[in-house]
Amino acid sequence: MHSAQRKMASLCVRAVRQSYSLVASPALIRASPRLLCTATQQKNGRSEEEAEKPEQNAAEKALLEEKTQLEEQLKDMTEKYKRALADTENLRTRSQKMMEDAKLYGIQGFCKDLLEVADILEKATESVPKEEVTSQNPHLKNLYDGLVMTEVQIQKVFTKHGLVKLNPEGQKFDPYEHEALFHAPVEGKEPGSVAIVTKVGYKLHGRTLRPALVGVAKAP
Repeated sequence: MHSAQRKMASLCVRAVRQSYSLVASPALIRASPRLLCTATQQKNGRSEEEAEKPEQNAAEKALLEEKTQLEEQLKDMTEKYKRALADTENLRTRSQKMMEDAKLYGIQGFCKDLLEVADILEKATESVPKEEVTSQNPHLKNLYDGLVMTEVQIQKVFTKHGLVKLNPEGQKFDPYEHEALFHAPVEGKEPGSVAIVTKVGYKLHGRTLRPALVGVAKAP
């Protein structure tokens, strides 16, 4: 009994001594400051990283805003460039159309003056009695033939330059090509049609240069 108690006491003393030696060990004492320093550095590193993150986020946000502004400016400049191209093309088209119209219709003033000459020739040939245009009246016949040839030639010149005569007798009345002097019932004429042409009209390249002066038939 006493022997076992002494053995147990001896083991307890030995364990206490080993614990004390571990606590008082120089290696452990030397390692402790290193561990503390490492922990402190890790903590400071995390603090610096956490401090840098807001700065990085702010820089990224500024770059993103600048990128957005540049993209909007590029889009705006692209739209302006497209509009400028469209305006230039429209201007070119209008200018070309004006030049073409000037070539086609630049002679309309001159043509209007010649129309009066053509009217006189037409009236002159119509006023000559056809029954008197015979070989028995050579002077009258030669004059009449000369008027007819002149009228034919001037109409050829008109056609060459796009000037076409309008003699719409029997056609449907067109307010864009005809000018109605009167409306009256005319036997054998359909209402709304041209019954009488008192003065022929002319068109220059499809555009009415002078409307024909007409009388329009109407229902009785």
